[in-house]
Amino acid sequence: MTTAPTIDWKLWWNNGLMTEAELKAYLSRLYPIENESCEWKEFKSLKHAITGNKGNDVASYVSALANMEGGHLVLGVQDGSLDLIGIQNFHSYTPDNLPPRLLGKCSNLDSEGLKVEAFQTTDSDKIIWIIHVPKHKPRLPVYAHDQAWQRVGDNLVPLRPERRDSILAESITFVDWSSEVIPDATLDDLDEDAIRVAREKFGDKHQKSRFAEGVDDWDDATFLDKAKITINGKITRTALLLLGKQESSHYLLPNPAQITWKLDTEETAYEHFGPPFLLAGTELLQRIRNITYKIFPDNELLATEVRKYETRVILEALHNCIAHQDYVRNERILVTEKTDRLIFDNGGGFFDGKPEDYFTGETTPRRYRNPWLTHAMVSLNMIDTMGHGIHSMILSQRKRYFPLPDYHHSTKDHVSLEIYGQVIDENYTKLLLERSDLDLTTVILLDQVQKHQPITAEAASRLRRDGLIEGRKPNYYVAARIAAATGSEAHYIRHRGLEKAKLKEFVIEHIRKIGPSTRDQLEHLLFPMLPEGLDDAQKRNKVINLLTEMRKDRVVSCRREGNKYFWALTDQPLDK
Repeated sequence: MTTAPTIDWKLWWNNGLMTEAELKAYLSRLYPIENESCEWKEFKSLKHAITGNKGNDVASYVSALANMEGGHLVLGVQDGSLDLIGIQNFHSYTPDNLPPRLLGKCSNLDSEGLKVEAFQTTDSDKIIWIIHVPKHKPRLPVYAHDQAWQRVGDNLVPLRPERRDSILAESITFVDWSSEVIPDATLDDLDEDAIRVAREKFGDKHQKSRFAEGVDDWDDATFLDKAKITINGKITRTALLLLGKQESSHYLLPNPAQITWKLDTEETAYEHFGPPFLLAGTELLQRIRNITYKIFPDNELLATEVRKYETRVILEALHNCIAHQDYVRNERILVTEKTDRLIFDNGGGFFDGKPEDYFTGETTPRRYRNPWLTHAMVSLNMIDTMGHGIHSMILSQRKRYFPLPDYHHSTKDHVSLEIYGQVIDENYTKLLLERSDLDLTTVILLDQVQKHQPITAEAASRLRRDGLIEGRKPNYYVAARIAAATGSEAHYIRHRGLEKAKLKEFVIEHIRKIGPSTRDQLEHLLFPMLPEGLDDAQKRNKVINLLTEMRKDRVVSCRREGNKYFWALTDQPLDK
């Protein structure tokens, strides 16, 4: 039986250590009954108790408590009596590591207030844990095992519709971090060059506005208010982010107010960029190695030349990070340059919907994490608020025949955007070169195929019907007709493998020249000719099925010699 981790668990109460009787009295006073805010559980062993039996493990009870008003889960006591049993097998859990592990198993669980108290009796060495569970965040039910739970009577049940509706209808007091005024900051904390560039961008954005002619006559205070950067002449966090001097960034602490460029190739380097963020994009562009890339179509004599990255796409991606960063998390924005792509990371999950909702340009966001900052960036022509930014990056990458922007590695806490500067699959690239008639939805699906990302059965059926893909789920690839049209027969063969008839010819020719062969020898022959999307087990099954079919057709036979089996041509002598 596993012993408890060696941790100094001591509780002082009434100026003395607790005996078993005192601890039971203490628990009875604070947690006298089981209800929607309190659970008693024996759980002598934690090995499978934390995330084991769906609906009856610690994670499920944490979900149920959180989905009401929060509460307490007492571990190591007998249900119904509160008699102390004690936890005897801790597995790998400690009071310190259990909260973060629960956060990983319970979606939407608030870390604030989640903690474990540990008690050990002086006379019987029994150890009791109390997990303190915070209430759910507004409008966010807490899930365990992909299910939200609640307590009804003595049982846990899936969260009832009325309780779910009640949680989803909760009011939220929204505080816009970016609009907060910094009382001690003044116009002297703003960068003069940044203000000058901001005026130029504001003028370009509002050329047709009725006030356009008077913009040059505004003083700085008037301009900054009109551009929704300051509020009644007072310096906001938005003003310091976009236009602030680097030495004034201390007003934003503990937020680092930093964009970090990191080179992650055979060479390594990094550089930090602080405010003013309005100018940081230009500085960051100078660090990125944006060489010319050549693509060679099969139906043209001259190569098509494109830049590895388009400046507008880089700035769009960076400005989206600035606009939608969750600044309360106090994280920096990270731009990682790899050999074949740029990766833009910002704190906070995607705020309104999913990135894919905006690919086709038909969705408009309904809300923003940083409304004041967003409006200021719109007024300076840095972003738009109609949801077209992602769509424009998609179109740009398509026109340049490169893989589309990819949010595949984003999480609920971070947005990660990958911009490719290199071809992944030549079939896809040459197809875009020669088939400008393909609609955007089809291009998006083909991009997923080339990245080996899952597509729906309906999408696969459509692409197959149009002759654009072949293969079996999940190993789809560009169809033979397209591969031939783009001169990629060799690449296609590696994906699809040789036809069965051709494989049989190789088997016959091999046995005819070498003589009767073991299955291992035939696998060694055939594996390189099978689709590279198959693993070894799948390839082995292919070989077995092929040989079985040839045996049924009386082309080959399987014979035993000693402890080995040999495949030979029918009527071929076994002696080799």
